[in-house]
Amino acid sequence: MILGVIPARFASSRLLGKPLAMIGDKPMIQHTYESAKKSKLISKLVIAVDDKRILDVARDFKAEVLMTPNDIQTGSDRIAYVTKDYPDAQIIVNIQGDEPFINAKMIDEAIEPLLFDKKVDVSTLAFKINNVDDLKNPSMPKIVFDYHNFALYFSRSTIPFVRGARTNLEKIKTTDIYKHVGLYVFRRNALFKFTSLESTDLEKAEKLEQLRMLEHGMKIKIVITDYESLSVDTPEDLERARKYYKKIIDKK
Repeated sequence: MILGVIPARFASSRLLGKPLAMIGDKPMIQHTYESAKKSKLISKLVIAVDDKRILDVARDFKAEVLMTPNDIQTGSDRIAYVTKDYPDAQIIVNIQGDEPFINAKMIDEAIEPLLFDKKVDVSTLAFKINNVDDLKNPSMPKIVFDYHNFALYFSRSTIPFVRGARTNLEKIKTTDIYKHVGLYVFRRNALFKFTSLESTDLEKAEKLEQLRMLEHGMKIKIVITDYESLSVDTPEDLERARKYYKKIIDKK
């Protein structure tokens, strides 16, 4: 069984009540749920919440939703908590609640390596950066990976450093630079191993929990996707998402 879990935390430090922020006529968490529901590979989709307000809204749009302790600090820990209730789930997909327009094909792309290669325990997505704003945005972590598509490092800084490039535009024109799309697929044992590990130095420095996996020697398979996603981390991101959704509605 492939279990999809959308962690939705009310007490976001940068955007309080983020899952309930309205984008058009729907809260963001509903957009995410409806987008993820289109996956062809996920067997069951659950929203994991920490607040009754999100619980009630999710029930209103008929989602399967579970309450989790509000002292759980990370999405991965919240997913591990939920996964214990689903012993048949051997592959677990962490779908960020702040990706309202995620393409279901992206989810299936990320799942596929675990279906075809038993040596892969964790996978995630990368998208080639094609504009300077994304390159400069620290809310969009960058990723470098080896010739076998396993992650080498994630950073909020621009990596790799492009020596000789005089401008940011020159960097993206001369070198393939990728941003990380925050969707993870775990084998069950890899999820519980990861969430049992202590936070690490690089994780604390960059505020990126995936670095904990790398620092402890876990390998992360990178799938390059052609589908771009829009993550909402700040009020500015939310406004951008609203404008994007309005364009979609206006075209219909």
